[in-house]
Amino acid sequence: MFKKILIANRGEIALRVIRTCKEMGIKTVAVYSTADAESLHVKFADEAVCIGPPSSSESYLKMSNIIAAAEITNADAIHPGYGFLSENAKFSKICEEHNIKFIGASPEMIERMGDKASAKATMKEAGVPCVPGSEGILQSYEQTEMLAKEMGFPVMLKATAGGGGKGMRAVWKAENLKAAWESARQEAKAAFGNDGMYLEKLIEEPRHIEIQIVGDSRGKACHLSERDCSIQRRHQKLTEETPSPFMTDELRNEMGLAAVRAAEYIKYEGAGTIEFLVDKHRNFYFMEMNTRIQVEHPITEQVIDFDLIREQIMVAAGIPISGKNYTPKLHSIECRINAEDPYNDFRPSPGKITTLHAPGGHGVRLDTHVYSGYTIPPNYDSMIAKLITTAQTREEAINKMKRALDEFVIEGIKTTIPFHRQLMDHPDYLAGNYTTKFMESFKMEAPVEE
Repeated sequence: MFKKILIANRGEIALRVIRTCKEMGIKTVAVYSTADAESLHVKFADEAVCIGPPSSSESYLKMSNIIAAAEITNADAIHPGYGFLSENAKFSKICEEHNIKFIGASPEMIERMGDKASAKATMKEAGVPCVPGSEGILQSYEQTEMLAKEMGFPVMLKATAGGGGKGMRAVWKAENLKAAWESARQEAKAAFGNDGMYLEKLIEEPRHIEIQIVGDSRGKACHLSERDCSIQRRHQKLTEETPSPFMTDELRNEMGLAAVRAAEYIKYEGAGTIEFLVDKHRNFYFMEMNTRIQVEHPITEQVIDFDLIREQIMVAAGIPISGKNYTPKLHSIECRINAEDPYNDFRPSPGKITTLHAPGGHGVRLDTHVYSGYTIPPNYDSMIAKLITTAQTREEAINKMKRALDEFVIEGIKTTIPFHRQLMDHPDYLAGNYTTKFMESFKMEAPVEE
């Protein structure tokens, strides 16, 4: 087992990893930018190393600084969390070269599954259902036009190096294809330095359902059931739940087995998710694979009583998985609390937290790195907390979430707590009747005057 792990991340996920390491008797090293000197992950790690100024490119994405921090502290492994360098093949390779265990996917696995076109080709080989679309990267607009006509509209243009909705365009009519092709390529080039595109059939009334998998160094994998991540804004998840209210036992079994087949086919090592789009007829299609821990992993942990970070560390140390596929016995919901103003088009709201009262009680979990007096820097993602409730049924989990949101007080900045409170009363949400298009028609009710 590792003696010391450096966490190459910040905020709540860094603190989350530190907690499990401490429980396993493993020493921890936090890294931080000058903007994060007062963050809780810095305070609770055994050691902390400043790796640069606020800009991510000069700190959390600066590979040489992170490797140097690992070497001067004698860390024998690096946990990358999510985001930043967690799915960076070059960083995984550099760790390998420096004899530091990267607690994540191998460089080859990241490259194979990180490029959406090659990932789709691999999944087809594994016998996993894929969305009908182009074979590999599109070579010209003329090829795109021909394929779109063959598939039938609507279609979806996607950047092969994409993420966060960049370089994606839904096209409903043939006459709009050319403009969408040009704008998507420009956006992808600006965001990723790569304007490679591919084309897929647009799935109508889709749900975004992912299967959590874990694979070990012996080529065995198991799944830990599903998470429904359909409520999104601009392709960013807002809330997640497990089990999905749309799921049937038969569909869960089919999707779980497909995800395990995918993981074992590529001999995947570590925790990851196989992401699917599921249409209104409950047909499911492979969308992408995330070769890292997910933001929403706590809801899976809650319903099957399983520490996913611990499992990541154990697998990285060469210990085999249990090999058991799990079915949730409870219901869990996560609300991502962002420093944003939901009454003002979710505008970011960094600044100093003057008051914070955390909710508690049975079945309530709060993952956060902030506290009263903490200043949220403007340099990073706006998520400041994850509020998770768990209960015997979906209705009970929703009622628990309403109560916890009412208890959750954050003053000094704007947060998305009011959005989540309104969401929990929305009739379509209560009925489990939602798709990835839900937010297109959601309207915030005016704030109550105090």
